[in-house]
Amino acid sequence: MKLAVFDNYRIGIVEGESVYDVTPVVPEGLRALRIHMNWLIGNWAKALPAVLRLREAAKAKRLSSVKLLAPNPNPSHVFATRENGFVLKAPGALAGPADGIRLPQDSIRQFAPASQLAVIIGRRARNVPRSEAMDYVFGYSCLVDLTTRVEPSMRNSPETRALLGPYLVTADEVGDPHALDNRLWINGKLRQEASTRDVTIGIAERIERISSVLPLNPGDVVASGAPEGIGPVGPGDRVRVAIDHVGDMTLAVTSLAGNA
Repeated sequence: MKLAVFDNYRIGIVEGESVYDVTPVVPEGLRALRIHMNWLIGNWAKALPAVLRLREAAKAKRLSSVKLLAPNPNPSHVFATRENGFVLKAPGALAGPADGIRLPQDSIRQFAPASQLAVIIGRRARNVPRSEAMDYVFGYSCLVDLTTRVEPSMRNSPETRALLGPYLVTADEVGDPHALDNRLWINGKLRQEASTRDVTIGIAERIERISSVLPLNPGDVVASGAPEGIGPVGPGDRVRVAIDHVGDMTLAVTSLAGNA
């Protein structure tokens, strides 16, 4: 199943070129806090019958007519990968396809995007052994990690430094996450072509390592590895990423007002 968050933080099921609103499955108070996807992921087994009923009753909306946001707007943790280690990004750095990449205006820094497979955690994970780690995976999404080599204390967490989307695809629909082609284009030119089979640290080992340090919660994002420094982007550029069975999204690069 493909899940999307769209417009005013509505939750939808994506089928082909249509989206079906199933937002009422989530308690209303959680929607205002933008933790509704965390709740839905953590309560998926119990909530699924209601999700399917709402899907049958919903009217289809054209996917092209809605504003796609990050499919989980407010995870408690976002882990990107740097070489063979991990970088913890602030949840506020997360954005979606409709937000695009927004760069500081007149900045002398260079920003480089890299496409990574985002693993979405399905239940609380603490000290999880590698042999059981895949049981904690709810689904997958595409993550564009925007890096700069200047100001290491803040470089990972300004807004739109992690672009998640276009959907959250449940694990049963993706199949083997260790055999997915992952590509990134800048202005139509292929700049990254890799496979998840080639990463040094597998998904299960990543979950094992991170959960030994701190607990992971439903909706948390753990990214797989990808080459860094694909090439700088600037305002006016367009970045496209595509991961087999997970998603394909194009991000416009624009400029923020003021320096950062």
